[in-house]
This record gives sequence, C-alpha cells and structure tokens, in this order.
Amino acid sequence: MDSKLVLYNTLTRRKEEFEPLVPGRVGMYVCGPTVYGDPHLGHARPAVTFDLLFRYLKAVGYKVRYVRNVTDVGHLEHDADEGEDKIAKKARLEQLEPMEVAHYYTERYHRAMEALNVETPSIEPYASGHIIEQIEFVKKILADGYAYESNGSVYFDVEKYNAKYNYGKLSGRNLDDIIANTRELDGQSDKRHSYDFALWKKAAPEHIMRWPSPWGEGFPGWHMECSAMSTRYLGERFDIHGGGMDLMFPHHECEIAQSTAALGHDSARYWVHNNMITINGQKMGKSLGNFITLEELFTGSHKLLAQAYSPMTIRFFVLQAQYRSTLDFSNEALQAAEKGLDRLMKGIEALGKIKPADASTVNPAELETRCAEAMADDLNSPMVISALFDWVRIINQLVDGSQTITAADLETLTATVRRYAFDILGLRDEKAVGAASGRDYVTPLVEMLLEERLKARAAKDWAASDRIRDGLAAAGIRVKDGKEGTDWELE
Repeated sequence: MDSKLVLYNTLTRRKEEFEPLVPGRVGMYVCGPTVYGDPHLGHARPAVTFDLLFRYLKAVGYKVRYVRNVTDVGHLEHDADEGEDKIAKKARLEQLEPMEVAHYYTERYHRAMEALNVETPSIEPYASGHIIEQIEFVKKILADGYAYESNGSVYFDVEKYNAKYNYGKLSGRNLDDIIANTRELDGQSDKRHSYDFALWKKAAPEHIMRWPSPWGEGFPGWHMECSAMSTRYLGERFDIHGGGMDLMFPHHECEIAQSTAALGHDSARYWVHNNMITINGQKMGKSLGNFITLEELFTGSHKLLAQAYSPMTIRFFVLQAQYRSTLDFSNEALQAAEKGLDRLMKGIEALGKIKPADASTVNPAELETRCAEAMADDLNSPMVISALFDWVRIINQLVDGSQTITAADLETLTATVRRYAFDILGLRDEKAVGAASGRDYVTPLVEMLLEERLKARAAKDWAASDRIRDGLAAAGIRVKDGKEGTDWELE
C-alpha cells in the first residue's frame, strides 16, 4: 500500500512518513480513561484525535487493530506511587464497591463517546482483567535485573536501566535533571531512590483492590497495565502508541523503560501525542478542579457556559485545531464552532438542490487533492475544514446557477464532501439524524415554508413573503436572509 501519511513522532521529534510494520495493517494502542468521574472536555480531545486517525487509516485502506484501555485499578492520586487509588477513593467516599464505580463511569464514558460519534476501538481491555499478564511482565523485568523487591512491592531500578538504555528519551529529560528535581524520602519509602517507580504495590490492610502475587497481595503500578496489554494484543512490536501530551512523563516514559527492560526494545514505533485543552491558559483536568464535563456542555448547566452545545459542536471545535496545537476553551470559540458546523451541514444539504448541467465550470478533484494532502500532513483537520468551507461557497453558487456542474462531477463532489465530513472527520448532521429517528419535526416544516417564501419572493409577492417570515417569528424561528441564501435558527 502506498501511504503518504506523515506523522509527528514524539520519540524522534520530527515528522516521519508512516510505514507500518506489516504492509496493509496497523496496530495502534491509545491510553484511555481512568474511570473515577464523568468524562470532561479534556477527555474529548484525545478521543476525537485518535478517532480521526483510526477513521483516516481505515479510509485509505488499512486494516487497523485499535486498542484503547480502561484504567480501573492502580492509578494512584497525583499520578504517584503513594496515596490512594483514585477509584478506591471514590468508592470509599460514595460507599460503593470499587468495581461499581469503575462500571458506572465506564458506561458514562461510553455514552459520551457515542454522542461525540467516536467509533468503538477494536479491543478495549481493562487493567483489572489483565492482572496475570502484568505479573508476568514484572517477573521478566525482575529476572533481567532491572527491578527489585522491597517489603512486598516491586520497583523499577531507573539508575540501573539508565546505565544501559536512555531513561528520558521520549520526554527529553535526563536522569541528572530528574534526580535534581526529585526529593529523596530519607528512608520513609521502600524505594531505593525516589525516582524509581512501582511495578507492583503491596496492598495496605485497608486497600480493597488487591490480588495475590509472588510478592504478596497487592495491585499493579499504573504504568504496567499499558506495557502488558499493548503487547498482549498487538505483539512485542507495533506501529502507533497514542495519548495526551500530559502522559508523556512519567507514564509513557515508564512504559518505554518497562517494555525495553522486559523485551530488549521499545514496543511502539511512532509515539503520537495530542496537545491539551486549556481554560484560561491552564490545562483542563479533574485533578485541577477546572474541568467542564461533557454532560454539562451538552446541557449548558455549568456556570462558565453561556448556553448548551451539541456533541457535534464539541467535535467540530476539537477538529478546528490541529491535534498538536493547544486549544483554549471559551464560549466565543464554541459559538463560532456551532455557526461553522451549521454552515457546513447546510452546504452539504444544498448538494441535493443542485441541478446538473451539460458542462462544469468547477473541478471537484481540487477538493479531493486539498483534503487528501491536508490529512496526509500529520492529520491537518483545520485545512480539511477550510477546503470544505471554500466548497460550501461554490456549492451555493451551483445552487443559484452562477456556476455549473455535470451529473458525473456532481456525484464525485457529493461523494468527496460526504467522505471527508462524515467518514473521516466523523461529523454527522444532527438535524438529519433527529429527523430520521422521528425526533425533529420542526426542520422539514420550516424548510417547506421557506421554499414557499422563496417562490413568493421570486414572484415579487412581498406580502406573502413577509407573512411567512412573521409567522415563523411568532413561532420562535428567526429567518436570516444573506448573500449565500436564506437561513434560519430557533430564537
């Protein structure tokens, strides 16, 4: 398969042409949610980013195995090796079983992803369902001498590993800097050094989530699940490992160290990281308490929100920025995304109103070229959207007759627009979906009345035109006449 896709590889700090290990097949692992709270806007970005990559790879002909994990054990507070498990803490506060908490928030995450039109991965493994694989991985690292047992826990020996390999090659940190910025614990810890990290943690008497192991009852370290599960389902070497930029250190750095210590080499060939969504310039996240849940966005119930925003508005908002750039939340940005999405959907709808002609004054191949080049250039979704917007203007010209197109070219144009807007960007026409499910009775009636108004205006029957407009206004529907035609919105 001749793929011209170029991806920015965090590991090499440059764009590289993507070549899969097995021609025609792609193995991709992406870090999924830790399920102890409702999914928020910050979760939407990696979900949409890697859904875009998943969709694009399939669209250009690859067979993709996409693995996205669910962390339901082992992720301690502040991403550290001490403190309480995030899910166990939530369970204690709500007086529930930890697996009740994990199941409840996993289901909430899945519903939010469905609303955002994020496709389900090929495999979605749970950390708690792969304890055996994680124990076996720890055994390998111990056997190779890169870990040590201490008081029922097992820790990775960063210094010994760094003597042969490079701990910090992904994040760009070196061990001297890590040592200088890490506080030693003066015998208060089971670790030899504070920068060593847990592969297996001894469970305290009050710790609910625990499993038997050769080192006593305990639970796996947070980083271990991804090394074990990625290689379990994708093999010792696979193509792409993805996740948010906030996971680069320590999580992904530790993953590389674990895999290299156990296997003699890193598993992932391309490391792909999306940038953050920020709010007032600060990363949005649960631990910072500055997050807005997706449900709050869909309902408009958060104090920072001026209105409710539909799932497709959120998806379009995320796609309007290239995945490696920061994306700052504001009501103005979301409102602009809402208007842009509406304009695009109306342009797609207008394709059905174009009457074919004997000759074309436009070339739909130009749209395919622009979109294909943009996607191949490190998933440049903003440039795809820009190309689609340029063609919405041309579509309106085709509708009003100032440009012409043949039936064959119209078929090509329609297929190209729908392929990039729906199949690859993953957008959907929410009004059309609502109408198909019997929920939207307003749109077809309004469109019918606007068609009658258009006829009245063409016949210069201004009284009839005004009567229809005023009647719609009385029903809470504002009619907007502009250069590109007539539009409407609910007041």
